[in-house]
Amino acid sequence: MTEIRKGSEIEVQVEKLAFGGSALGYLNGLVVFLDHGIPGQLVRARITRKKPQYVEASPVEVLRQSPHYRDPFCPHFSVCGGCRWQDIDYETQLLWKRSHVADCLERISGIEDTRTAPVIASPDQRFYRNKMEYTFSPRRWLSPLEIAAKDTVYDKSLALGLHIRGFYDKVFNVESCFLQSEASVELVRFVRKWCAESGIAAYSTRNHQGYWRFLVVREGKRTGESLAHLITAGIPEYAPRVDQLGREIASRFPWLTSFVHSVSSKKAQVAFGDSSRVLFGPGAITERLGNLRYSISAHSFFQTNPLAAEGLYETVLRFAELTGKETVWDLYCGTGSISLFVAPRVRRVVGYEVIEEAISDAYDNGRRNGIENCTFKAGDLKDTLGKDVESLSPHEVPDVVITDPPRSGMHPKVLKTLLELAPERIVAVSCNPATLARDLCLLAEQYEIRKVQPFDLFPHTPHIECVVQLERR
Repeated sequence: MTEIRKGSEIEVQVEKLAFGGSALGYLNGLVVFLDHGIPGQLVRARITRKKPQYVEASPVEVLRQSPHYRDPFCPHFSVCGGCRWQDIDYETQLLWKRSHVADCLERISGIEDTRTAPVIASPDQRFYRNKMEYTFSPRRWLSPLEIAAKDTVYDKSLALGLHIRGFYDKVFNVESCFLQSEASVELVRFVRKWCAESGIAAYSTRNHQGYWRFLVVREGKRTGESLAHLITAGIPEYAPRVDQLGREIASRFPWLTSFVHSVSSKKAQVAFGDSSRVLFGPGAITERLGNLRYSISAHSFFQTNPLAAEGLYETVLRFAELTGKETVWDLYCGTGSISLFVAPRVRRVVGYEVIEEAISDAYDNGRRNGIENCTFKAGDLKDTLGKDVESLSPHEVPDVVITDPPRSGMHPKVLKTLLELAPERIVAVSCNPATLARDLCLLAEQYEIRKVQPFDLFPHTPHIECVVQLERR
């Protein structure tokens, strides 16, 4: 019998995909978590961590292949932290995503498995994203072939690309990507070369020195508009070099309709600026969902898979069961995409969002679409929502509340306020089944969970979006 200790190698049958994307098997009564695997595979794996009830391991060799295996189509698959399930056939991906939603809801909230519908697939499984964030680094992490040839894991050339799986501070150069568009990768390659030749260093997370920080590319899938958003450190004497880069980008990439430069003084690696300026174009793109056109500025949130989002929004409408007389609140409304989608079917919509730039976009979107029954309020929901509720007159109380929080879910104060409001119906949208289940557990004291509809907005990844209908008891 193989000794179970760190560094030893084991043979294990992959039984399932665990929530979060890792794989799971069993050995001598122990649970084995593999950082990658496909159900049906028999693998030889090296133990990286041992605990009393489980071990963690990395596959070394596939001894027997799974019938669900598919050849990865991206050359960066072995190192990139993005499309982790690219080597699993798409139908199997959907089955496991539904399983993860159902398991989280049943285990945390006690919701029966039968309430969770089959996952609605993304219309496109490649080139579906309308936004990609690329990170600069003063050190380029190498591919496995380069590591073998050079006997080192990185070199000191400027990198612009994506993070190596599991490491926030390790960036490899993206040469191709199947998430956004081939044109966007061409832009990334040009910006990388230009910045490397500029003689100005990329920002370092180690000493917080350097200038170049992020490049964000946004594309309107139905409009053809596109925006490049360059985020740098706050070193004013380098701003003319950004102007020069902007002129060259405008000349070489005529399909790019806007270029925005933002400055960030934060040490945290977040692709968000403290101040912004538009170098060319309107500084935003438009996208079309259904009959509506939306303006999306550099910092605004918008669903990253707009073609799949249309189906999700239609489900929000259906779950809201609107008659046309309702007041609807849309919490975490972003640029007002759901608010405006709902507005023609109700009396009034009030949207809440923490990012003021997104609120400005939401009003612009309302005017653009001739919608006048929406009001948008900026502020942190945990602080503003309770104050608004205290001053409500009876006719202003919402009949339906729609929530679409970040991955961390709703703040306890927001949940408390929701229960005090007691709307007839809540439609919860979530990109994290675990925090969704936690929030539903608190709402369940006053609300019955009627329907759960998962959507695959992120093919080839473990991520899954859900829409849940809650009815007041």
